[in-house]
Amino acid sequence: IFKFLGAISVDLGQDRIKPYLPTILTPLYRELNSTYAEQDPTLKNLSQEIIELLKKLVGLEAFSLAFSSVQKQANQKRAMRKKQRALQTVANPDIAARRKLKRHKNKAETRKRKIEFLRPAYKAKRRRSHALKDLAMVE
Repeated sequence: IFKFLGAISVDLGQDRIKPYLPTILTPLYRELNSTYAEQDPTLKNLSQEIIELLKKLVGLEAFSLAFSSVQKQANQKRAMRKKQRALQTVANPDIAARRKLKRHKNKAETRKRKIEFLRPAYKAKRRRSHALKDLAMVE
């Protein structure tokens, strides 16, 4: 898709691409700023190349305006999701408690995995199943 976006940009030319610039930059920006552990470096390089191509094509000023608008929109979305999560914690404490238990359980599993990696002779005890009943609140 990134190659397609680059090809369309070159095909449309400098004047006709400007209205579509924020739409094209949105996935490229998302790929550049992603923090996933299993991120593909080729995708990141490709998005960087297409961004450089767009910079040369439309000029630095138009590109900067579009890129900053995309950046601002992404930050607003992120803040909105964070706010929604905080409101959900207050509105639905049981769901929040379940999420917290799940996060804590995953953290403990990660810790055990790290210990096993660092000391192969040591075997940490593990829970047998990862069903929803493990996450249930015990009264």
